[in-house]
Amino acid sequence: MAEQQNVQVQEQDLNQLRKVRREKLADLQANNNDPFVITKYDQDSHSQSIKDNFEELEGKKVSIAGRMMSKRVMGKASFCHVQDLEGTIQSYVARDCVGEEEYKAFKKMDIGDIVGIVGVVFRTKMGEISIHAEEVTLLSKSLQILPEKYHGLTNTDLRYRQRYVDLIMNPDVKDTFIKRSRILSSIRRYLDGQGFLEVETPMLVANAGGAAARPFETHFNALDEDFKLRISLELYLKRLIVGGMERVYEIGRVFRNEGLDTRHNPEFTLMELYQAYTDYNGMMDLTENLYRHVAQEVLGTTTIVYNGVEMDLGKPFERITMVDAVKKYAGVDFNEIHTLEEARAIAKEHHVEFEERHKKGDILALFFEEFAEEHLIQPTFVMDHPIEISPLTKKKPENPEYTERFEFFMNGWEMANAYSELNDPIDQRERFKAQEELLAQGDEEANTTDEDFLNALEIGMPPTGGIGFGIDRMCMLLTDSAAIRDVLLFPTMKTLDK
Repeated sequence: MAEQQNVQVQEQDLNQLRKVRREKLADLQANNNDPFVITKYDQDSHSQSIKDNFEELEGKKVSIAGRMMSKRVMGKASFCHVQDLEGTIQSYVARDCVGEEEYKAFKKMDIGDIVGIVGVVFRTKMGEISIHAEEVTLLSKSLQILPEKYHGLTNTDLRYRQRYVDLIMNPDVKDTFIKRSRILSSIRRYLDGQGFLEVETPMLVANAGGAAARPFETHFNALDEDFKLRISLELYLKRLIVGGMERVYEIGRVFRNEGLDTRHNPEFTLMELYQAYTDYNGMMDLTENLYRHVAQEVLGTTTIVYNGVEMDLGKPFERITMVDAVKKYAGVDFNEIHTLEEARAIAKEHHVEFEERHKKGDILALFFEEFAEEHLIQPTFVMDHPIEISPLTKKKPENPEYTERFEFFMNGWEMANAYSELNDPIDQRERFKAQEELLAQGDEEANTTDEDFLNALEIGMPPTGGIGFGIDRMCMLLTDSAAIRDVLLFPTMKTLDK
């Protein structure tokens, strides 16, 4: 009860503070000082750049702009801190320098207001690089109250819903998203340097294929047709390989109608790339080189630390088959299991749950998920998946029960999925048929037959290697972020009750 009363008192206090800010704005507007009529401001410097170049800038005039994060009024002189893109910098504001009326106006400004300051760079007696203000301009009035300085914005749910406040109050959050942007730029630079073309493919599709996932559905009024949001980039990018664009990639949003957890968001960023005349071994080499390049360029090292665990991208990545991984971590050798009945029996013996529709290859994959995944902390390629779980992948010529497919793991997470792409249209039609049967049996994540894609394969697709990367998980690892929502500026959230 006392806690509830305390919350009510705090809200009343905040409402009063908001009322005062609106009154200040009304007063400014009544005196022809409305900050919202200002359309531009000549900013020529940023906080960290001033600090980094102090010797060159000392005694020179600069112009900065940003949000006032603190203010300390001391009679005829005051100090404030202004936060911009690069960080914060102190400004010394003296009445005798800015003028009496301007100083009065400054004293009425609030924490959170956007200001522009023109002044001379100097170092205070305490040694802090600062700006001796000559002009202070209110550029935008903040009508809301920022969280208290020392406790910040700590409510996780509120941080995700109000990312704009999160970015203001938590410098580490801003740093994470700056790193995310640099990661994407680094990926593009690497692939462009390897001769890949960045392309764009449809998000609204009649047939959502290329992955095992349940799509979101919508209705296109103009055509009076139902469409789906894409779950993958694969089938359109392969059409481009058919068309002679030998190396293509796309970085884009895909949408899967699934649950929310620390590693899953229903819309997320996927990168897929396809390269003609190579196979999954070529995709392994590319993945290894790409991860190493991005870590070195963005972080300055190929050794990363996630949640206290060190992972070395500088060493050759381990390569192991799924069968050998299950043998290593579960003690079960699927090379010695020849029938579905034997697979079911060994699954029951090891308490691995399976469904009636599951075949031997499905049960191998369930063993891998149960016993092996969590051990794959260092960069590892898990190769040669069973055909039952790889509907778009070439069979291994020497053992057609398995495919030329790998998944890339770090920290026990799947980070990428790659194939020697299936380019036999007759085989592909049979695989689609098998997926349709699974769909009929209740598997909502099964693919449906895509006739136009089959037509493209009949035109002829060269031998091709393809891969899909989970960009959000890559960003999580490289920024030491605990949850996928920490690397998505605006993650999917349940609507609050009105």
